[in-house]
Amino acid sequence: MTWAPTRPETPPADLEQRPLPRGRPLLQTNLTTASGIGLGVAMIWFSMLVLIPLCAVLITASEGGWGAFWSTVTHPQTFAAIRLTLLSAAAVTLVNVVMGTLIAWVLVRDRFWGKGALEVLIDLPFALPTLVAGLVLLSLYGKDSPVGLELAYTPASVFLAFLFVTLPFVVRMVQPVLEELEVEVEEAAASLGASRATTFRRVILPALVPAITAGAALSFARGVGEYGSLVLLSGNLPYRSEVASVRILGSIENDNLAGAASVAALLLVISLAVIVVLDAMQRRVADRG
Repeated sequence: MTWAPTRPETPPADLEQRPLPRGRPLLQTNLTTASGIGLGVAMIWFSMLVLIPLCAVLITASEGGWGAFWSTVTHPQTFAAIRLTLLSAAAVTLVNVVMGTLIAWVLVRDRFWGKGALEVLIDLPFALPTLVAGLVLLSLYGKDSPVGLELAYTPASVFLAFLFVTLPFVVRMVQPVLEELEVEVEEAAASLGASRATTFRRVILPALVPAITAGAALSFARGVGEYGSLVLLSGNLPYRSEVASVRILGSIENDNLAGAASVAALLLVISLAVIVVLDAMQRRVADRG
């Protein structure tokens, strides 16, 4: 018996002439009627609480035109307050990235007496009214400080207040991720000869970066908008310890809504830009992972 070579089947003519799809495929949705109603209600609620007020601030800031906006934000006293706010918030965010990750590591990987109490104290800045926080810090770091650090009414008081109110953000974002990490992966890296530093840098840190960046974004935004804890501690001294939120309140009290809206709009844009950049970094690291 002889075997004849088989010829590959040729596709039908209609398939050869059929054009290939171009562009991205249409987004497939699985929204039911109830889900669509829920989405609509959620968007209306979000718009009423967030989008519409933010648009109102931007509209108020633009009423006087670009010249009025620029003259407001570049006023020496206003510019000094904005600079102190942004620099303090950025510095606090960097400190929180390091110390927050360290605290989360200790809470997850170590066992020690008093761990439950420390878990509760970490969330204290969330529950404590900011004015009470300012009073606590003033009694500890004010005049005749029991620890010998008289930081009240100085630029350092702004940094200290920001540290207090933003402490939990990075800790609570990193802690769940650390709890989900498998110790076996670290043990496998160690068995292959990797040092502890290499294991942390190549195995653990990439998994923590998205949580760290999310906590950093929240920490920065919270610092930029802080007000209550600064009223007592910083003294609101112009060109020295006055922050942007206090400057905004002063403009409102002087019936200068456009000026207050201009400063608020600038802080809004800067905070949004920082959040977008950190979110892009988080997504890039997640895609690489």
